[in-house]
Amino acid sequence: MKRTTVTLSTIAIALLTITVISCKDGKKETNDKEGAHMEMGTEEGHHHESTAGEMDHGTMDHDMGSSDAQGTSVIDSYLQLKNALVADNKDEAAKSGQALASALGSFDISGYDEQQQKELSDIIEVAKEHGEHIAKSDIGHQREHFEGLGKDMVDFIAITGTSKTLYQQFCPMYNNNQGGTWLSASSEIQNPFFGSKMLTCGKVQKEIN
Repeated sequence: MKRTTVTLSTIAIALLTITVISCKDGKKETNDKEGAHMEMGTEEGHHHESTAGEMDHGTMDHDMGSSDAQGTSVIDSYLQLKNALVADNKDEAAKSGQALASALGSFDISGYDEQQQKELSDIIEVAKEHGEHIAKSDIGHQREHFEGLGKDMVDFIAITGTSKTLYQQFCPMYNNNQGGTWLSASSEIQNPFFGSKMLTCGKVQKEIN
């Protein structure tokens, strides 16, 4: 009887030991699986976050590049107009005036904040009208409208910026000594208001960029 009791006790202890070991192994396996799953989820999360960041950055670069290209088109058309008036060339001034009006008309202001959009909209509306008038006027009226464009272009660039180095220049004798402002890509004075009559009349007021 005593031997039977010892045998039963031994069996019971063995079963308990197996059960405990099995529980530990099962718990370890579960923890390992959960850990691996969490690690995988973290890696996937980092991957998605990185991808989203790269996509946002790419969109921003594209928008900025598009805005710069449009601004350059506006400025280039304006400078071509200035050069045509310096050369007393009415026909080239008319073409450049139309090109400027088209560039302004297609300029996308959606990438700017609400206040800037309002200001740009007003500037573009007036400047575009000047360009359209220049496209169909004699050279005297072309120069009058070009003088009106000076402030518009200064205000336009103050909001949009430019990668070009420009010079704000001023002729004190234009419009019965009231003066007139224009922008040039060169610091050298070549007067678009008088052309060959007073080609070097004027001064540089400031450098932009």
